[in-house]
Amino acid sequence: MIKNCLFAVALASLALAGGCAKGGNGTVPPPPTIDVTITSPADVIASEIYPGQTLTLTATVSNSTTTAVTWSLSPSGAGTLTPVTPPTTPATATYQAPTTVPAAGSQPTITATLVSDTSIAGPLALTVVDVTTEVTPATLSVGNGLTQQFTAVAVPDDAPQTFTWSCTANGVTCASTNFHPDPNVSGLAYYTYTPADSCSGSCIHISAAANDDPTGCSANPNNCTIAKASLVKYRVNGTYAFQFSGYDSSNNFIAVVGTFTVVNGAIASGVEEVLTASGPSAQNPISITGGSYTPTSSDTNNSNNAGTLKMTLPAGVYPNQYQVVLDGGGDIAMIESDGQGTGSGIAQKSSSPNLFTGDQTYAFGFTGVDFGGNRVGYVGLLPMNTVNGSGTVANNGQIDVNDNGNATNICGTGPCSFSSGSYTADLNISGLYHMTLTPGAAAPMNFDFFISSGAASKTNPLTFYAISTDPVVTHPAVSGTMVLQDSTLTYDKTHFKGTSISALTGANGPNTNVSLTLGTTDGNGNFSGQFDQNNAGTILSSVKFPGASQSPSPYTYAASSATNGRYTFNLLGNPTANPVVAPLPFVLYATGANRGFLLDQSSSSVMTGTMNPQGQVAVGFPGSALPGTYAAATTSSGSSGVDPVADNLVFTWGTTGTCTAECVNGTEYDSLNYSSTGTPLALAYTLQDTGNGTIVPISPATTPNYVIYVLDISGCTKTSGPVCAIQDFLMMDVDKTVTNPSIIFAQQ
Repeated sequence: MIKNCLFAVALASLALAGGCAKGGNGTVPPPPTIDVTITSPADVIASEIYPGQTLTLTATVSNSTTTAVTWSLSPSGAGTLTPVTPPTTPATATYQAPTTVPAAGSQPTITATLVSDTSIAGPLALTVVDVTTEVTPATLSVGNGLTQQFTAVAVPDDAPQTFTWSCTANGVTCASTNFHPDPNVSGLAYYTYTPADSCSGSCIHISAAANDDPTGCSANPNNCTIAKASLVKYRVNGTYAFQFSGYDSSNNFIAVVGTFTVVNGAIASGVEEVLTASGPSAQNPISITGGSYTPTSSDTNNSNNAGTLKMTLPAGVYPNQYQVVLDGGGDIAMIESDGQGTGSGIAQKSSSPNLFTGDQTYAFGFTGVDFGGNRVGYVGLLPMNTVNGSGTVANNGQIDVNDNGNATNICGTGPCSFSSGSYTADLNISGLYHMTLTPGAAAPMNFDFFISSGAASKTNPLTFYAISTDPVVTHPAVSGTMVLQDSTLTYDKTHFKGTSISALTGANGPNTNVSLTLGTTDGNGNFSGQFDQNNAGTILSSVKFPGASQSPSPYTYAASSATNGRYTFNLLGNPTANPVVAPLPFVLYATGANRGFLLDQSSSSVMTGTMNPQGQVAVGFPGSALPGTYAAATTSSGSSGVDPVADNLVFTWGTTGTCTAECVNGTEYDSLNYSSTGTPLALAYTLQDTGNGTIVPISPATTPNYVIYVLDISGCTKTSGPVCAIQDFLMMDVDKTVTNPSIIFAQQ
């Protein structure tokens, strides 16, 4: 008993002793720490300091009654460090980087040491990197007599955006009348092709050396990319396939697919098929007997990019004129400009029919209207086998339908399998095929399609433009796109993993309902991200999903057990609402990893669109990646109230006139109030690390506010070049006053 009491007393003594060591509350106080950060300029990255850059550093001391520090820099000669006197609280210092990049192992480290206890120190490692410049567009063709704008950006982003431009034609300095930098914006220059610089191939080299880069742009530069342009007599030349959808002068649905051949600036021949709300035109196929592409030389924002495309068609057949903008690769984005209706489309160089051979599977997305004029969407899969220009569609092909909210009125509950299918090459028109598909026991569905662009590869898949040829009383009037599926991928949820951008368009009565989604699939069936939506003027901005109150999350995806590329996704809804609005079920038919055609499975909005992978970079998406010239145009319209636009845009980085940092200038053409001269635009943009951002108007003030979502990006190694360059992005209007919003696709 005595031993037990002594043991208890001993335990109590130990507990009290421990309490004295820890303090009155029984916890160990945290040790002092010092955190050294860059406080000016804002948003500077410690691993991206340019030579000669000046920084303000702050040493924040925690868990100490004293905050005085001493500053040190190692190794010596790695710049200069000057403590601010008299000392501030917290302590600050000014650092200036050396004027040249230190050798390996000699990068600077700045340390703040606590005066009252020299064992407490906070280091900050810096990396000084060369200033690197990029000129965009990097490759393109320039037409005779046309002007192309080039933009330059220097990274790190805080480096002075001042440049020395140069231009050579076959190694000889370009004619002074042909090339000149902008007098007000250092990161902007203009090149005009005249015979004075005549040469062949990618013979025009345009570069911009940052004034802080002592090495400049040599023949084989380390810190500078050189744009290489080819000179051509006519920018539009060769054979193209095109598709168009919109509304006629009576606000009725219309779609067109076809092909045309341009020789020396003139349309030599072509053919098209027209589909209306009443069904196919009785004149199909309609001959295109002439026409032309004429550059818009009055467009101060790249006459090389803008023009009008006119087609000679039989009397009364429209559209017959389009305002177009060209990207660097020569793809043609187009809007109707003949005053006979509105709509938008695209024309691309036709690939050889020889690529369409053997066993190939295509995913498709079609939209249109039914017999009552209601919106309809189709998505599906076509396993095709081609021999000598003709072939069959395997009976494991599938289709899902939404007709005004009804998913069962064509072939029963989706997905429906095709009981049979076949197609043949047209005997007279190269690149045209006629296809018949039988969905289950339903009446056969007939389509024509033209071979558009691409190749038999997963990186550049073959693409077809399709249009229905049935009377609308038999099947809805629809048109759209077929894309070759990547056959190397296993289509389960594990392999459908990554970040994507989904663009959706639908109807809300007489208005439109559009959305852009930045989402990530995790390989386990979970989907997360954020979206913006404009539903007839009701705006949802940067909605994060899944919502914190939703457990388990309803934002999921699943693969078909057949692993054929059919997935179900839950998208949109509103997890921030009270009560929560559940997401909508969608079906997706994949053409590859994180890409494919989407269809809303249940709502009368009939939202259709595409999912595409977002190019990912470790350093995020800097605003300096956007400078460049872009051709932008409205994608398919969800209602006749949409005013399609075609934009010729130039993004610049750095202070320019009324814009203080990130700026956009351009020319906008629209269908409803078409003017051949367009409307000058001045805008400002911001971009987040996640690749989404905003574009706000400067002038005219009536220009809508937009959100932007980046798709493809190249470079972004930052320290070794080339620097980031965004290839394309999507825009969406987000003003409450815009009840007929649209999605706009922009591409360099």
